[in-house]
Amino acid sequence: MEFIQLVIANNLAKMRKMRGLSLDGLAELTGVSKAMLAQIENGKSNPSVTTLWKIANGMQVSFSAFLKDTDQPQIEKINIDQLTPLVDDDENYFVYSVFPFHPDKKFEIYTVDLKPGCRHVSEKHLGEEYLLVQRGKLTLDIQGQNFELGTNEALKFNANTEHMYINATEELTRFYLVIAYPD
Repeated sequence: MEFIQLVIANNLAKMRKMRGLSLDGLAELTGVSKAMLAQIENGKSNPSVTTLWKIANGMQVSFSAFLKDTDQPQIEKINIDQLTPLVDDDENYFVYSVFPFHPDKKFEIYTVDLKPGCRHVSEKHLGEEYLLVQRGKLTLDIQGQNFELGTNEALKFNANTEHMYINATEELTRFYLVIAYPD
């Protein structure tokens, strides 16, 4: 079992138990099957990004609440090459949790890689997204309106509607994503 899988398993089980929810109750709340939730909690399944968003939305917690290790130092240097990404869309969409959500700060930071031709649909969720394209070109579809972004261009939007990240090029696209949550 990979470290990230173990962290997700422990955090999900801890949050579910703290709320006094059974697996059946959590399944009803999130729309994720009881069997899948049990596999995730037991570390037998590494959930997709979409599944983790469904659980986060159903529990009304941040996406990265499942990704954080509880012992964090005061100063932290991160090398993305040493992070284990969550992978989705036939291994074309990679999400690196750089700085997970912290309740005192109300935001989280990710790096996202989209392989050429990738179209990733993101479920609607709480908060605002602030993204900055570091490399390549990104098309962001928000309710049928397309926004074209190139290297060093940024966009802010409310994430309360389904949105799609698209890499229509032949090269890797990388962007930084900050999700800020309301009080």
